[in-house]
Amino acid sequence: MYVVGLILAINFLNSHYQAIHTVTHKFRIHFATMKIALAQLNFLIGDFENNTLKIKNYIRKANDAQADLVVFSELCIPGYPSGDFLEFDHFIQRCQASVQSLAAECQGITAIIGCPVANPNPRGKLLFNAAIVLHDSKIHSVVHKTLLPNYDVFDEHRYFEPNTVFHTIDLPYGRLAITICEDLWSVGDHALYTLVPMGELIKQQPDIIINIAASPFHYRQSGRRREVFSRNAAKYSLPLISVNQVGGQAELLFDGESMVFDSAGRLVGELDRFHEDFKIFDTTQLREVQSKEQPSDAALIHDALVMGIRDYFSKMGFNKSILGLSGGIDSALVLALAAQALGAENVMSLLLPSEFSTQHSMDDALDMLSRLGTPHEVIEIKEPYQSFLSELTPYFSHLPFDITEENLQARIRAVTLMAFANKFGCILLNTSNKSEASVGYGTLYGDMCGGLSVLGDVYKTQVYDLANYINRNKEIIPQNIIRKPPSAELRPNQKDTDSLPEYEILDKILFEYIENSRGPDQIISMGFDYHVVLKVLRMVNINEWKRYQTPPILRVSSKAFGPGRRMPLVTKYLCQ
Repeated sequence: MYVVGLILAINFLNSHYQAIHTVTHKFRIHFATMKIALAQLNFLIGDFENNTLKIKNYIRKANDAQADLVVFSELCIPGYPSGDFLEFDHFIQRCQASVQSLAAECQGITAIIGCPVANPNPRGKLLFNAAIVLHDSKIHSVVHKTLLPNYDVFDEHRYFEPNTVFHTIDLPYGRLAITICEDLWSVGDHALYTLVPMGELIKQQPDIIINIAASPFHYRQSGRRREVFSRNAAKYSLPLISVNQVGGQAELLFDGESMVFDSAGRLVGELDRFHEDFKIFDTTQLREVQSKEQPSDAALIHDALVMGIRDYFSKMGFNKSILGLSGGIDSALVLALAAQALGAENVMSLLLPSEFSTQHSMDDALDMLSRLGTPHEVIEIKEPYQSFLSELTPYFSHLPFDITEENLQARIRAVTLMAFANKFGCILLNTSNKSEASVGYGTLYGDMCGGLSVLGDVYKTQVYDLANYINRNKEIIPQNIIRKPPSAELRPNQKDTDSLPEYEILDKILFEYIENSRGPDQIISMGFDYHVVLKVLRMVNINEWKRYQTPPILRVSSKAFGPGRRMPLVTKYLCQ
């Protein structure tokens, strides 16, 4: 009852804040001097004890440094995204208990934290996505999120009611316009929404814009995010502070890159990408800084994947992985990424040659293993493969060798890998790339199995870019692996191009169809062959059922397979 009463009291104050603000505004002395701490942290969904402890520690750290205000990311209390846990009363009660515990820490300092709060209106959604301001050991005020994203990986309308009441927050050192993530993504040509929360908040003469966010990474997001914030700061002639979540939450990766802009829209501070970070800025000493050189796409994707692997394992309570190493570039790349993320000693490779495996692939795989110093085993699959063929001969003897026998090899390998994973407490890393997953060039319950898909959002051409990036200072992936034509080696002299267009062409068509949602006529008009386009798009659509059964895919693009791409499993569209 205490928690329910507290929530109702918060919402009562929030709904009446506009009237209170109108009365007090004319008596306000305009302050704009403050020391603001940015706490860019990595949270685990539902780990209330450790999330709260981490926030407490950084409140104390900011207080010890004599900061006036410390800012945390969107929904930092429960972790983002919490999914349907938001529908559990007990989950929300734990959130509010954490808020009360944190409020007690705010003596001599103000904190802004992200947390769901109850909506007292029975006709609306049960919750608001809120920024809670803690001051003088209590809840000072609450700001609700207005613009709730409902596209790609986002589904906030499922849980939250949109805000309709706009108010700034008065504190002893200034008036804050607090926005939550998308609430600031509406300016000029980059507007995602027609409603502009800052258009309402600016009427109340704030001194600074604060944005708390959980903005997922993709390799084209960083520059866009920076431009939107810069233009907002310049448009409203106010300093702007943005604090973004960092860390991997299964397939969703958050890069952090929290930023500070002055009132002219110039970047005056930024926090590290892909790492927890903490910095304090004095609003009277904001000086333009030389922006860090924008990393290449390969560098961004590399760092995101390493963080994604590391966080997936640590948050799941695992530290050891296993993968099938074939001598091809995909498995070699996954091995290199996993070794960096988990430590070489924690990545086991199984070499599983069949009668169709080439000696040069085995040699290349062993060469790479010697460079990394990772453990491995070699297990021939010829005998189990022949045993299966023998058992199936009475039924298959009158039929030619085809994809059935190819898939059988892949599935024998998967059974062996999963046996090792179970016995030694490992997670099997899937090594299929996005190009293969797009067109169904993989064996369900074979090379498509695993506990985590590392390259499922990385096109084959990007795989080569990543391999070269990893080798930028030292050759880790042997050049033989990078140079040789890709092959599944499931039949004599097999090449990927036997079944697929050249990857340079295939990936461009896939990108236009998947990331840019362009139809066949538009893609053909760009100069691609009519028959190739229709063949590729047909392969994508008829293989949706396969992708539905794949492991979680680390998302590094604007449109990854998984929860952000919702397609019917059965369709006639472009399937004939």
